[in-house]
Amino acid sequence: MLRSLPNLLLLPALLGLLASGCDGTAPPRPPTFTKSTSQPGGEALRLQGRVNDAAGLLPGDVERRLDSRLAALEAATGHQLVVVTVASLGEEDIADYTLYLGRRWKIGRKGHNDGVIVLVAPKERRVRIEVGSGLEKTLTDPFCREVIVRDMLPRFKRNDFSGGLEQGVDSLIARLT
Repeated sequence: MLRSLPNLLLLPALLGLLASGCDGTAPPRPPTFTKSTSQPGGEALRLQGRVNDAAGLLPGDVERRLDSRLAALEAATGHQLVVVTVASLGEEDIADYTLYLGRRWKIGRKGHNDGVIVLVAPKERRVRIEVGSGLEKTLTDPFCREVIVRDMLPRFKRNDFSGGLEQGVDSLIARLT
């Protein structure tokens, strides 16, 4: 199962984005979720597959490419990696919400705790990589920060969410295989 990781402020003056690494500390409070973290109409965000683009950021061809890469990773290693975009976090903390989704959706194999969620909330300008405890030695805090800062944030700053997610996912996959 995934566990919560603290948010770390990265390059706020330059990029204005909040990102997090992967250090495995527990959340300060139990998560509570309102309709603000739901899809339009107040429905809870549902797992749709390996790519869950609730914010509508990704063209269909990008979703298919990402899904194919993530399926290949799972077939080769057993590790589950899921990409999620949300229209808004509302009042919710990105760390709590990402952890909530990972647990609710049961990302990662039971007993292995090897799930990973990449979550993007463009309205709040936040991104998070949540790593299950079974992969913390492979996807370390410094590595996850590097992926976010080097691969994702520069593209997100240019509103290239597809490119940022593809590059970030490719870096995570390369490290996991």
